[in-house]
Amino acid sequence: MTQSEDIKAAARRALAPIAQDMQEVERIIAQEVSSAVSRIDEVGHYITGAGGKRMRPALLILMARAMGADPAKAAYLGAVIEILHTATLMHDDVVDEGMMRRGRPTANARWGNGTAVLVGDFFYTRSFQMMVRAGNLKVMQALADAANRLSEGEVLQMHNAHNPDITEDDYFGVIERKTACLFKAAAHMAAAVADAPADMEDACAAYALHLGNAFQIADDILDYQGEAATIGKNLGADLREGKVTLPLLYAMQLTSEANRELIREAIRKGDGDFEKISAIVVESGALPKCLARAQAEVELGAQKLSALPSGQFKDSLVEFLALTVKRNK
Repeated sequence: MTQSEDIKAAARRALAPIAQDMQEVERIIAQEVSSAVSRIDEVGHYITGAGGKRMRPALLILMARAMGADPAKAAYLGAVIEILHTATLMHDDVVDEGMMRRGRPTANARWGNGTAVLVGDFFYTRSFQMMVRAGNLKVMQALADAANRLSEGEVLQMHNAHNPDITEDDYFGVIERKTACLFKAAAHMAAAVADAPADMEDACAAYALHLGNAFQIADDILDYQGEAATIGKNLGADLREGKVTLPLLYAMQLTSEANRELIREAIRKGDGDFEKISAIVVESGALPKCLARAQAEVELGAQKLSALPSGQFKDSLVEFLALTVKRNK
């Protein structure tokens, strides 16, 4: 069995206890993104039909089931958070001028920025309509807070772009808002629908924060190890946009002064020689250092799971966390 096949098998094992729940998530998503406006319907089904890792709904459902929640309610909220997440991706692709996602042209590449923004708005507002239907104030609060924080993250990332002097704390400040906060929202929503005690909710939210951090670090590593066809995006896109990711931060710490200045200039201008800089990142030892940081996040997250009842859903959450740093796309 190849490494890729092994990872897929581990993912299937982790999600096996909620396989039917995830099928229900897909059914609800397909139903909710339908529209009487043909262009919205076309774009909506194109985007959701591309699939994806569905990590946020899987996390929400595993946590909710571990805490004894109604599976139907958990699946419904899984669809809610995935639709909101999809809206953020559509808007990100417009801002970043992204042309590929999940191995397919983005909505903005196929239909233009205007359509992509407006259908993204449709997804945003549909998720809030669904949230209101759920009728749980804590769920509403968690998702509304996350949506607001996601917007802060996008603006903060733009503010930090082309600045080679941002720190590791700056980096984590962005990914907490852009990535981890939606994982945390899933944890809070799961706790709300399960009517879990505060200490259990706090532990789940902390787990989700560490999961989000590990996931984003692994994603940044893939920019230097993956292939565009595998990870579904253009390699080096972050560098060309002037984004300072953890591999670049660590490479600047570990490499020579001449190489450091080459990276700094590429960040400032956004038009550096990606192949050369990629080689510097790899040769500097930055990627193993990134992986070690991601593994540390995994270990911290696993410790938080002690607050959950033992069982298959908790076991899946442990494996789910470990998979974030093993994935190859």
